[in-house]
Amino acid sequence: MAEETKGGCCCPGEAEKMAPATEKRLGWNEYFMSVAHLISRRATCTRGHIGAVIVRENSILSTGYNGAPSGLPHCNDSNCRIYRSIHPDGTVEENCVNAIHAEINAIAQAAKHGVSIKDSDIYITASPCIHCLKVLINVGIKTIYYDKPYKIEHIADLLRLSGIKLVQINMQDYQKG
Repeated sequence: MAEETKGGCCCPGEAEKMAPATEKRLGWNEYFMSVAHLISRRATCTRGHIGAVIVRENSILSTGYNGAPSGLPHCNDSNCRIYRSIHPDGTVEENCVNAIHAEINAIAQAAKHGVSIKDSDIYITASPCIHCLKVLINVGIKTIYYDKPYKIEHIADLLRLSGIKLVQINMQDYQKG
């Protein structure tokens, strides 16, 4: 004779251990952005921790975080070396010579393992810099989801010309709900 189960769970006695019915299941955007934030905790750049997740059809293809190339000293192991460049509008951009950005590391991981990322989306904890955006265009990313804005005014023209969608997923909105 079949045992009775509570709450629709097929495992006897497990219903009591389940989360309350009022707990909301994560949506895909919240899920992937949460993963990006978790990955950012591996970053070794002392100036900012950024994480990236490349996704197609709700499956993770590759991840990356900002830091030095494999086997080389990280900014938290040695001095951070900054170079400055000037945009045509006169604003100054500062970047670390040691660090590879999270988006580029995610692309490199996919390439290293032979994973095609054409026609995929990317979730990043901050909007991409202009250099990363150019690479995202070339690899065929369709939509960029980001949490925090970072110098969006510098990438507006490239976004418009490329047709890539930029969508903010503000995690503070999800944490309030």
